[in-house]
Amino acid sequence: MRKYFGTDGIRRIANTELSPEFVFKVAKAAAYVLEKHNNHIPTILIGMDTRLSGTLIESAMTSGFLSYGAKVKLLGVIPTPAVAYLTRELNADASVVISASHNTFEFNGIKFFSNKGMKISDEIEEEIEEIIDSEKINELVAENEKIGVSEIHQEYINKYADFITNLFKNLKVPQNFEVAIDTANGATFKIAEQIFKNLGIKYHIIHNNPNGININENCGSTHLESLKKYVLDNKLSLGIAYDGDGDRCLAVDEKGNTIDGDILLSILSKNLNSKNNLNKNTIVATVMSNLGLKKYSKDNNIKFVETKVGDRYVLEEMLKSGYNLGGEQSGHIILLDYNPTGDGILTSLMLIKSLIENNETASQAKEKIKIYPQVLVNAKVNQEKKYDYFEDNEIQNAIKRIEEKFKDNGRVLIRTSGTEPLVRVMIEGTDKDVINKEANDLARLIEKKLN
Repeated sequence: MRKYFGTDGIRRIANTELSPEFVFKVAKAAAYVLEKHNNHIPTILIGMDTRLSGTLIESAMTSGFLSYGAKVKLLGVIPTPAVAYLTRELNADASVVISASHNTFEFNGIKFFSNKGMKISDEIEEEIEEIIDSEKINELVAENEKIGVSEIHQEYINKYADFITNLFKNLKVPQNFEVAIDTANGATFKIAEQIFKNLGIKYHIIHNNPNGININENCGSTHLESLKKYVLDNKLSLGIAYDGDGDRCLAVDEKGNTIDGDILLSILSKNLNSKNNLNKNTIVATVMSNLGLKKYSKDNNIKFVETKVGDRYVLEEMLKSGYNLGGEQSGHIILLDYNPTGDGILTSLMLIKSLIENNETASQAKEKIKIYPQVLVNAKVNQEKKYDYFEDNEIQNAIKRIEEKFKDNGRVLIRTSGTEPLVRVMIEGTDKDVINKEANDLARLIEKKLN
């Protein structure tokens, strides 16, 4: 079991839990492991979002890489998917994104990408952890001419802008189509505007004035309220919201209703499928995806493949089986024909393309999928007993009773937190009041039995 890496890299409070000293060690260990696997001293890209601690973490990371002898190219503030794209485009050995994604500014994180622009494997992360905690970390010192060098290449972001622009250069956008773009005061705050301007799409941009501490603050994909109001007040066709590092996208239709990742998958899959561009006629999503997406897929003769929670597991399944569309309810949408990671700007433009090509408003496209109410309740349990719900007859009987009650119009999903003493109870159904009561009753039972 990994000690430092979670499902999306290392994420902690900056400068205390994620201290410069710790980051330095992570970089040294990673450079060593990368050299071992690539048989040469690695060249590594580093990008970051707009949070206050970014430069601090970047400096420590760079120092760690250079102290082992690695070469570093600093990309500055740049979305995660742009770093993933550039890793392949520039033939780098790996890359790092310094970001805590949708979290508030006091957090920061370290996400590694392989030379293929994909998150590094669990096995590589475990190797890095092993070196961090070993005496060997003190031996990894480059001397004399072997010390690494860094270069600043903030202009490389334009390669990504050109890549995305070229994908949609033939898109003919109606004159009356206008969008609002919420960049969450994050990594997309400049590049999104540049790309939309290049494509001639009429846009209004909000939350694009980062000050280091306002990233994701009441804005972006986790806080859609201000975007909804802006779309309605200005009578716009669509609202788009990215998260702090730009790998997620959610949207708002012209009536102010949320278009989440499941709805995005339904819209994109239908459009791709109509052109025979949906590989193997399949969507890949996680166990947290709404029951409505499963039913939508079945009604439209699209195969639905389910994975455990985490966009890395969605990608693994896509690569293993040759699928090209997958994602999560949170807005991580992977369009594998173009980029092997969630890409908020790419996703938003694919959404716009789908609406225009099908001559639909956002609300018309949204209405074609029925989203079931979901209730998620956390049960606080004894850390040592949090997996025991599998074996507890009373808990299992309660789950079976709820499943029998809902049959084909609902479901129960129980997940254990990997880091906290929590068992998460998620119930879907047609009546929110009913499922809310069932979820809370089941959570209370789990707390009673596992404490």
